[in-house]
Amino acid sequence: MDANAMSSILLLVLMFGFLWFFMIRPENKRKKEAQNMRDSLSVGDEITTIGGITGTICAVKENTIVFESGADRVRLEVTKWAISTKGTQTSETTK
Repeated sequence: MDANAMSSILLLVLMFGFLWFFMIRPENKRKKEAQNMRDSLSVGDEITTIGGITGTICAVKENTIVFESGADRVRLEVTKWAISTKGTQTSETTK
């Protein structure tokens, strides 16, 4: 192999390394943290769904969660993947 081909291969390997380190690795880390959060949910935790509905967990099933939302204590059952955050939301910044 000549030096030109070696430098091209090295450049491709370096580009893939940067792609993995700056894009793929952080995304996998976020997914793992979200899954750990969803697995650690328990009765009494306050949650927010991906749709923005907030409430307190009443029951935890294998793949779903039942929670109460609002002053009238409406109960909703959603899948675990629909939970975006655990805990109370302090405030939302608007622009």
